[in-house]
Amino acid sequence: MPTPPRALRLGVNIDHVATLRNARGGVHPDPLRAAHLAIEGGADGITAHLREDRRHISDTDITRLKNELTRPLNLEMAATDEMLQIALRHVPNACCLVPERREERTTEGGLDVRGSVKTLKPFVAKLQGAGIRVSLFIEPDLQTIEAAAAVGADIVELHTGRYCNVALDHDAAGMARELERHAKAARAAADAGLEVHAGHGLTYNTVKPIARIGEIAELNIGHFLIGEAIFGGLSTAVRRMRVLMDEGREELLGAARGG
Repeated sequence: MPTPPRALRLGVNIDHVATLRNARGGVHPDPLRAAHLAIEGGADGITAHLREDRRHISDTDITRLKNELTRPLNLEMAATDEMLQIALRHVPNACCLVPERREERTTEGGLDVRGSVKTLKPFVAKLQGAGIRVSLFIEPDLQTIEAAAAVGADIVELHTGRYCNVALDHDAAGMARELERHAKAARAAADAGLEVHAGHGLTYNTVKPIARIGEIAELNIGHFLIGEAIFGGLSTAVRRMRVLMDEGREELLGAARGG
């Protein structure tokens, strides 16, 4: 029997508000203000990536976000001792473990869970022991999903970057293949007892097909929304994304009802 579609949440990543601030120094634009505006536009949560080199979000940003947010904070981070101590000090709602290379401009792929089971399992347990939900940012790969369940993660976040890249190339066949890959991965993750999220590179033009995958409970979107905010405001950009997500999920529900 098919899994009934779940309510779809939106997490907004505010990293690149901090990127813009840091380009000149000072305090403007303020990531916390951006978080409040995103929530005003319909965000269900806020995501921030505290990188090891602190290229955008800072330790002070995390403190302020945790102390003042009115929605859950999802802390993206590498699986390092330094980041573990920061997470245990702040106790965000969730931590999403991501691969991190200092020379990359953005996260370039999913976490190597299969090759890191022995190190990830105790790391995940320490976070969960503090009451933090743990997500792993992964490729939509069935063996990686098995490994994610083996290390005890609560959530997997499927990396949608390849899907978004083939969409930019106007490759309809490639998009169809990628969507099917994500749908199979989402079903497998849900069957394994994992909550399913997705994100990376999603835009107004690519979000609806992902929103139609019923097992996905949350999308995390950042760079595109911050870019759109330049032209029309962040709350407006988030509101538009929220509408498209809801339309995609409603289309799925309509199909499930046979409408």
